[in-house]
Amino acid sequence: MSTRMRVGMIAAVAATAALTGVATAGATPSGPGLTGKTIWQTTAGGKDYILRQITIPAGQSTGWHYHAGTLYGFVEKGTLSHFDSTCKSDGVYDAGSALTEPSGAENVHIGRNLGTTPIVLDVLYVLPQGAALSEDAPNPGCDFA
Repeated sequence: MSTRMRVGMIAAVAATAALTGVATAGATPSGPGLTGKTIWQTTAGGKDYILRQITIPAGQSTGWHYHAGTLYGFVEKGTLSHFDSTCKSDGVYDAGSALTEPSGAENVHIGRNLGTTPIVLDVLYVLPQGAALSEDAPNPGCDFA
């Protein structure tokens, strides 16, 4: 998929989520092999817009974290299992699904790959200018990481 198509697709997902209210999708490090590649970025109106492709290997996770801004994601491949700080699933997203992650330290979460193939996500980060992509958070007491 071309960069222009990715940017357009994620922008459409972000706009749809904003307009329709799509449900949202010691520090714990991400699992080994998790990779992120920046595809496109710009800054406008005091916000950073960063499009990244994230790959989560089978059996791995993002680690517990939160974001200073809202994220809009699209699952290209695999199935993402998403959990909130109550240790309960707040969504399972198959290939072709969109998800939204709200901002703030009160929205600690983890993305897990419980499958046997890698997950590939396209994620648009909408962050305050200069903010980190994510902030690590301690495991809130769940029996998984």
